[in-house]
Amino acid sequence: METTATTERVQHDYQLVCAARDHGSHKAYADLMAAYREPLYLLLLRMTHNTTTAADLTVDTFSKAFLQLHRYAPTGTFSSWLYTIGVNTYIDHLRRKRIDTVPLSATERTPDGEYIEYQIPSGTPNPEEAMMRIERDETLRQVVAELKQPYRQIVEMRYYEDMSYEEIAQKLHVPIGTVKIRLSRAKGLMAAILHKKGGLS
Repeated sequence: METTATTERVQHDYQLVCAARDHGSHKAYADLMAAYREPLYLLLLRMTHNTTTAADLTVDTFSKAFLQLHRYAPTGTFSSWLYTIGVNTYIDHLRRKRIDTVPLSATERTPDGEYIEYQIPSGTPNPEEAMMRIERDETLRQVVAELKQPYRQIVEMRYYEDMSYEEIAQKLHVPIGTVKIRLSRAKGLMAAILHKKGGLS
């Protein structure tokens, strides 16, 4: 069930899409990128574990999305549509690296009602599993965003930037013990927030 905030976000994003698609508004393109560049990058970073690759795939995803704006319909959120393109871009990236594929194909229905067939690279989730992971990641990202400093910062450094305890301690100029205590406290706060939200789907 969509909340009022979600409905408003869909309507707002669709207005930006129309302005970009129909009038070539540079501001609309910029606003869409500003809103979703970071979460898309963090998603791809978790999938690739490589900052350079994630940055490149983020640019590729936006390029593909902007070329396909005519396919976006406001029946779902722009973010979900964009993340689907991001997953496809990631799978294409794996295929270009000539990772072995299993003799299995899967189909995923896009927000505009079309079906796309995938050849699943070995060892990677199928599109349905990937989208479920995206939804969980999106929920966790929202939970992290609700944390106050310094807890939000330390979670982002540890899990989004994949920094070690030593690297975090050095960057924050605090003892490693302090890093571990803050991270443990942050996990407790996240668990409390998730409980109020009803947990992960």
